[in-house]
Amino acid sequence: MSGITSSFASILTPEQVADLVIKPLIADSVAGQVLTAAQTGSHVYRIPIVTADPSASWTAEGAEITVSDADIDELAVTPSKLAGLSVISRELAKDSTPEAAAVIGDGIVRDLTRKVDQALFTASTTNGPGGLPGVSGVSTVDAGAAFANVDAFSDAIYTAAGSNGNINAWVTHPDTAKALSKVKEQTGSNKPLLGADPTMPGRRQILGVPLLTSPYVSTTDDVVWGISKAFGYMVIREGSEVESDKSVFFTSDRIAIKATLRLGFGFPHPPTMVKITTSGTP
Repeated sequence: MSGITSSFASILTPEQVADLVIKPLIADSVAGQVLTAAQTGSHVYRIPIVTADPSASWTAEGAEITVSDADIDELAVTPSKLAGLSVISRELAKDSTPEAAAVIGDGIVRDLTRKVDQALFTASTTNGPGGLPGVSGVSTVDAGAAFANVDAFSDAIYTAAGSNGNINAWVTHPDTAKALSKVKEQTGSNKPLLGADPTMPGRRQILGVPLLTSPYVSTTDDVVWGISKAFGYMVIREGSEVESDKSVFFTSDRIAIKATLRLGFGFPHPPTMVKITTSGTP
């Protein structure tokens, strides 16, 4: 259960920690939107992996059925500690209204969200979890010298499907998305490659799959990640805390609010994650 310690009147109850920090973090971060969110009370979260299915066989009536067991492995995810710090006025800290609590939660969530998304699209983070660029065995698709049509995205969808994956989201850098927005469906057409997403105004999609952007995706070779949500996990360990300290900024009459949680990523079937790149050469 999440908790809070304080040297003054409580700002967030234990329940509010989940409502104002954990849930918005999942909703606001790109990681939370494209991965399967899981919470655990254990030090390690274990994801089962079926490496080989049981084998059925045609059997004569009355004959013994051949026994065949599935081969099971597992991926162990150990969440890493992530701490965010927000500084607020003493007046706001003493305000017990829901609006004041929301302001505090918003500031903390913005800080945590940036770090989570940065870690997801970074191969390795000091003291943090490993991200997609560092995962061994992801599938790759070469889009050629530059994006000119949807072929690379179609290839990515079927590449993931070949490993029983289903791409639920594309993620790229805003600059790459801007370049993609200028690509037309075909030569001589004015219809853009990026289509509107009817479920969310302002967001685009490619071949019916939503396109999200993150400034932490590499712009080198115009990287676009195709992510199969069922095989990507964002694991959050239970026991998140929000603590306050009114002594740190005593002279300015402000109070430090610190949120601490433990989070990790797991990719039990890497081939379902597809990295699309361009060669960058004419």
